[in-house]
This record gives sequence, C-alpha cells and structure tokens, in this order.
Amino acid sequence: MTRRSCAIYATGIVCAHLLIVGIALVVAQVFQTMIHSRLKKEITLTEKSQMFESWKNPPPPVYMEYYFFNVTNSEVFLAGGKAAVKQIGPYTYREYRPRENVTFLENGTKLYALNPKTFVFVPEKSAGDPEVDIIRTVNIPFVAIMNELNSYSFILRTLVSIYMNSLGIEMFMSRTVHEVLWGFKDPLLSKVHSMKPDVDEYFGLMWKKNGTHEGEFVFHTGEENYMDYGKIDTWNGLREMSWWSSNRSNMINGTDGAVFHPLINRNELLYIFAADLCRSIHLAYVKDVEVKGIQAYRFAPPNDVLMSPKENPTNAGFCVPAGDCLGTGLLKVSVCREGAPIVVSFPHFYQADPMYINAIDGLSPNKEEHETYLDLQPTTGVPIRACKRAQLNIILKRVQGFPKTKYITETIFPIMFVNETATIDDDSASQMRTLLLIVTLVSNFPLLIVGLGIILLLVLVVLFCRNRQKKNEVKRIDFTEAFHSFTTVKDDTAYTQVSDKPDEPSETPASQPMRNGSYIAMSPVEAQKC
Repeated sequence: MTRRSCAIYATGIVCAHLLIVGIALVVAQVFQTMIHSRLKKEITLTEKSQMFESWKNPPPPVYMEYYFFNVTNSEVFLAGGKAAVKQIGPYTYREYRPRENVTFLENGTKLYALNPKTFVFVPEKSAGDPEVDIIRTVNIPFVAIMNELNSYSFILRTLVSIYMNSLGIEMFMSRTVHEVLWGFKDPLLSKVHSMKPDVDEYFGLMWKKNGTHEGEFVFHTGEENYMDYGKIDTWNGLREMSWWSSNRSNMINGTDGAVFHPLINRNELLYIFAADLCRSIHLAYVKDVEVKGIQAYRFAPPNDVLMSPKENPTNAGFCVPAGDCLGTGLLKVSVCREGAPIVVSFPHFYQADPMYINAIDGLSPNKEEHETYLDLQPTTGVPIRACKRAQLNIILKRVQGFPKTKYITETIFPIMFVNETATIDDDSASQMRTLLLIVTLVSNFPLLIVGLGIILLLVLVVLFCRNRQKKNEVKRIDFTEAFHSFTTVKDDTAYTQVSDKPDEPSETPASQPMRNGSYIAMSPVEAQKC
C-alpha cells in the first residue's frame, strides 16, 4: 500500500470518528447540559460563590436623577383653571447600597441582610444647585392635614382652615430643591407636633431616607433550587402584605431587582418586589440589546401592570377600599404610606389614561425617556443595565370647610419623578465577556468537532479525486509509451517484394549453390541496393 493510500484511509477513519462523535454530542447536548449544571451550582448567594461578593458590594455605580415639576400658574389652578408645569432637573445623586448584617440561615439556603442607601450629590451630572434653585410645588403637608381631616366634622375642618390662613399657609409653596427633597421644618407640622409628638415636624420627599434601609430582607440563596436564586422569602418578617384588598395583590414575589436566576428565556415573566411601591410588579421580554459588547434581553413592565381593573381584572386588588379604583397608569400607595394621598405612575403619566396627561399643561410622555426597563444577560441572569423610572403625584380635590379648594378641579397633580440608572462598569463587563466566551466555546465544542469532521471529509474527497486522477495519468502514460514503441519498430523495418517474374539465370559465385523457387529476403533498408 502506497503512502498516498495510507493517508486517504487514515483521513477517512478520523473523519468518520469526528462526525459520529460530534453529531452524537450535539444530539445529546452533553456539553450544554454540563455548562448549565455548572451555572446552576455556581450562581448562588453562598460565601464560596463568585456572585456573592458582587451582590454584597455592587460594583456598578447607581445614579438617582431627580426631576421636579415647577408650577407656573398656581393662581389659575386655584381659580378653577388648568395647571401648567415646567420640568426642571436633573439633580443627580450617587447612590451607595452595600449589604450589611449579612447572616446565613437554614444551612445556607437563606440569607438575611439589610440594604442601607446613602446619597451623595454629583454636581457635574446636575442641571443646577439644589440648595439655590427654588421651585413652586404643592404644599404636601397642607394636603395631608386636609386629607386627614376629611373624615372629621365640618366645623372642625373650618376652624383648622381659619387657623392655617392665620399662619399664611397656602396650598402651593416655594422652597429650594434641597428642602423639598431632603427636608425642612414645616410650620404646620410643628404645630401638630406640639400636640401630637409622634408626628414629625420635618417634611421632605426623601426625609430620613439617606443612610437608612427599606426593611429587613431574607433571600433564598439558590442552593436548593437555582430558580429561587435571589428571591425574597420575607420582608420585615412578612411573606405577604395586608393592606391591599386581595391575596394575589398582597403577595411578595420575585427578587429586589439586584439579581435574577441564570438561564433566562424570552418567554418568562420576571417578578420584582418594590418596597417603595408596596407591591410586586412583573416584567416581560421586549427585545434583544447589546451593552458594552454583551448580548442581553430587555425586560420592561407591560401595559397591564398599572392597567385599570376594567381592562385587567387582576388589578382590582390594588383598589383600596375595594372598588375605589383609579384609571390606567396609576397606583395609590397612600394605603402603605400614611399621610397625603400619594399616587405613583410612570414619568409624565407614560402608559396612563390620556385624561391624566391632558389635565396638566407641560407633560409629554415618551418611551425613550420615561420607560422602566432592565437589560439582563440571559446566561448568568446578571443585570447589565437598568433604568427604574417612577413619578410621585398627589390627589388634589375639593374639601368642604377649606375655601381655598372651592374652585379647583380634582386632579392627579405631578410633583417629581426619579430616574434610577445603573450600567455595568468596564472591568465587570470585561470579566463578563471572558466568561461568556468560555461558556460559548465549551457549549459549542461538539459543533467544532462536527465542523472539523466536515473539513476532513472535504480533504478526503480532494485526496480521493487526486488519487484517481493520478492513476488515470499513469495508465495513459503506459499506453502512450507502448504505442510509441510499436510505431518505432514499424518505421525502422522494410520488406522486399516477392517477384512475379520467372527465375533468370544469374551469375553467382561458384561457391554459392543454386536455389530453386522464389527467395524472400528481409533485410534492413540501408542494405538494399538495386
């Protein structure tokens, strides 16, 4: 057997083995199953897990951008006209949120933690100085007192109204951004505090929230089931809430938004419990995106999350008392936040009923600036980019006994909205890309084997064709040489013709005997002579 034949046979054997093994591995999904099993074991909130440290001290910077609605015609609104507002901001703060008092429970299957948040002003990302810029907005303590007295007698409400007028307290106030956000000593609350010490005399939208936490959380580590990774077990000792009007609405579902289980698919709904909203919300897949070279799935709250119970009956449980419902796009959270009738929506009433948008001049909702979304890397479940956007509103309506509300039209009045953003940092993004490259290579290793087998198959075909061509050329050369030898012999040989004439005597040497008949002689041409 020639060397060429050996090479062909060896290539064929290797090719066959590669194709058989590769196709078998692809069909059985051995490597993909192995990688998925590894991810399920590694992505947990245990001390040995690489994810634990990033969960405990999140590396991506989180920024809180606060935008305020400055009221430009408060007198017109009090006279029964349409309010007009102008958006100002952002006033940006860097948010730090380390996990503290981390304690493992129940053999490492659960985890207790606090999540205090600290805010630091970032001037270079802000539109102005919050301690200088003055805004005109709704006097929330005024509305809170008025709302609290709504169930009392008309006489008491009238007396309180007269007293408030004597203090010069109006429905709208002018304060600096810093005061409205982080607190100021309110004259009305100070009077109430003197009578009821449990009432704080300071007011601010973020009063006592700098350096504090939103409650005590117990999380599942994912040790028992990877699908439970990061899910909330209890919040402030509760597995369900009590202030909504249905069991479904009171459920505490999902994670706190910091982590999600690995191997996310496009068809599932992801749940987040938002303590500031006092409820769980779900997110649905929107589209594929790319963030810093990392492929991700974008999830966002669908329209039905804040849809009116008339259109989505499952939201009836968020009407408190039962049957007292707002329209699409609004959620009344005053049931879990004592005081003013606070309503939450998306910024500029995005996805809300148009009647709320048209009730105020100066609003222009759009998806790009006002949608809440979360970009997740589906293999690991790690958030790559997040934008949480929520607007704070207050219900303004007529209250008997308070003459200043006599002409106003009931309105969901916007106060401010926040844009909470976080994007994976460059170092973490680089590590993520490396990890995903390794996962991709290992998962697709059977395909690489099949590909190599196909390449060798092509090489085998080429070698076989060239071998056949070589054999044909050898045969052709042998035939040509044989034919050439034959023609050469023919050309170099002559035959003398047989004479038809009778024999004539000729003189011959005496020594040569006489021969009878015709004599045929074959001799070289050069020897013939006439």
